[in-house]
Amino acid sequence: MARGLNEPGLPRQMENAQLVSLSRQIGLQRQMDVVANNLANITTTGFKAENLLFEEYVMPVAKDRDFAYPDQPLSYTQDWATIHDLANGPIEMTGGEFDLAIQGDGFFTVQTDEGEKYTKSGAFLVDATGTLVTLNGDPVLSDSGPIQFDPSEGEISISATGFVSSSAGGKGMLKLAEFDNPQELARDGNNLFSGSTPQAATGTVVVQGALERSNVSGVSEMAEMIRVTRSYESVTSIMQKQDELRRSAIQRLGNLQA
Repeated sequence: MARGLNEPGLPRQMENAQLVSLSRQIGLQRQMDVVANNLANITTTGFKAENLLFEEYVMPVAKDRDFAYPDQPLSYTQDWATIHDLANGPIEMTGGEFDLAIQGDGFFTVQTDEGEKYTKSGAFLVDATGTLVTLNGDPVLSDSGPIQFDPSEGEISISATGFVSSSAGGKGMLKLAEFDNPQELARDGNNLFSGSTPQAATGTVVVQGALERSNVSGVSEMAEMIRVTRSYESVTSIMQKQDELRRSAIQRLGNLQA
């Protein structure tokens, strides 16, 4: 038998529909934040795009339990995790002796105030103390610590395996790190990652005089932004219609009780 408008379960059903729609809106807003961050870093050296994973969250008991119907569980949208797109970006030859690109799964290891962190960006320089550092001033690490150069040194060479040398001789091997599950890495800002347990790199090649560009596809991200915007507008329209139904139901209930 169909429910009448004067039955107490109807307004609560509408409230359930609003909550489901709201969960979708929250997920879409989070997805738009990820897309916007990708687009903002489309020119950032070594930047790796992010993607958002969603899952269905089933609420086993709906708020409305006035009637024992089998459709009481409600399905909500939940942003389950953010994953890193670690595909290699395009390699651009620059000729800079301290510009390094990584081909493969490895990361450069740098020393920060919070400890060792990892980056794909090889845009390095030598600071006033002769230390090889990132653009943020964090020392780049070798297997024996920070790499130091004297002002008189020249002929800087960095091999495909990461061995650093100059006219003064060997400076050590770049501390390249690989991870069994790089998705466990946390993004820390300044194009750095942290967490997980690093392993010595075995399948990584270093290219001197080159930089790895961002792997963000501007066309794909713009298409995703349009899709998310339209989805958000669609959910908003549904919620507005639910509001109209709620107002209509309350008005009709008032007329019946008058």
